[in-house]
Amino acid sequence: MLRTVAVVVSDGLAPFEFGVVCEVFGLDRTEQGVPPFDFRVCGPHAGEPVTTSVGAQVLPAHGLDATDDADLVVVPAIRIGTHYPEEVLDALRRAAARGATLLSVCSGVFVLAAAGVIGGRRVTTHWLHADELRRQHPGLDIDPDVLFVDDGDLITSAGTAAGIDACLHLVRRELGPRVANTIARRMVVPPQREGGQRQFVERPVPTADADSFAELLDWMAEHLDRPLTVRDLAARASTSERSLARAFVAQTGTTPLAWLNAQRVAHAQSLLEETRLDLEDVARRCGFGSAALLRHHFRRVVGVSPTEFRHTFRHAA
Repeated sequence: MLRTVAVVVSDGLAPFEFGVVCEVFGLDRTEQGVPPFDFRVCGPHAGEPVTTSVGAQVLPAHGLDATDDADLVVVPAIRIGTHYPEEVLDALRRAAARGATLLSVCSGVFVLAAAGVIGGRRVTTHWLHADELRRQHPGLDIDPDVLFVDDGDLITSAGTAAGIDACLHLVRRELGPRVANTIARRMVVPPQREGGQRQFVERPVPTADADSFAELLDWMAEHLDRPLTVRDLAARASTSERSLARAFVAQTGTTPLAWLNAQRVAHAQSLLEETRLDLEDVARRCGFGSAALLRHHFRRVVGVSPTEFRHTFRHAA
């Protein structure tokens, strides 16, 4: 059970990636039904600030001994080339030796590699850093084309926002989809979904950066069962189809229909895991229309069939 989370900080810390970990694990969401986490920010010395890559400082409340009984030890991104204190590396070695789950965000994997706790493992990092990681640690199996890699007791993520996907994936794996969905909804991001023990996710389901699409995205997510077209969405947004398509891609990085399909697959995962609906009913509720179309899109996004996914995750639940 995921109860105690320790995030290890040291000089050169990247604040966004650190903030992602705090957002997922550090906020009290018990009123929304999320189990409480014993969240600890741990530095080389309790109460002594560490520097960040933007000139601010973070004051860890705990020393590194607070990692010694944590279920999850997280290493956020850090400036590459920064000196990694030996006491930090020792704390990670102790965590690995006792079987704690390790999670790195972006360049945090360099710290895990420096500690010698992930030799030969499959990992990822920001694509910009993949060649440098390979040069420094040629024994690693590095996949630069994915958002995160789940290798059991080791989860590594790509850059920046991919840390959200990795953290939510871990919550979902350990605490179930309802908890992950609740946290994701509060963060106004989609939960990252996948269908097996070791996942290599090709892309996230994007969200809009601008307020102009927030209402439309919410409406689309609430009407997944409808046979929506770009014309329908343009009318809803009071704009032309061409303008909608252009602005949608600019703000989300994908097309309206691709966004819809990804949301529909995520909804199908939830229904497969939490209900006994047959595939035709699941397809109808998700807006795919038929089980055949559901199978096509589901396997393309998740990597397994809906039936295989249900067998794995309903049994686990």
